[in-house]
Amino acid sequence: MNHYEAVFILTPVLSDVQMKEAVEKFKSLLEQEGAEIVNVENWGLRKLAYPIQKKSTGFYNLIEFNAESPIVDKLEIQFRRDERVIRFLTLKMEKYAVEYAEKRRKLKSTKEVKEN
Repeated sequence: MNHYEAVFILTPVLSDVQMKEAVEKFKSLLEQEGAEIVNVENWGLRKLAYPIQKKSTGFYNLIEFNAESPIVDKLEIQFRRDERVIRFLTLKMEKYAVEYAEKRRKLKSTKEVKEN
């Protein structure tokens, strides 16, 4: 199995519930196809580098998962079909990127524990 990272930007006109519903849709699609979800992050509303479809902001989301390569094609087809997604990027991570992502998650979780 390969390790993948999918980052996608949702349109800023969505409510919080609609945004979470969209993320859950893609997450459940991956799980149905047999992918193992490693991490899901909501990066929140951010300014885009340039306007896309006359929008200057968007909700950024990240899903890290382990899967076989045909699943990625199915995921990207769903990204293209969903009108809530304005941009997406799926990357196959090499072993050093996977190690870095694990360290980043551990660091983030220790910061959250210290804050609480």
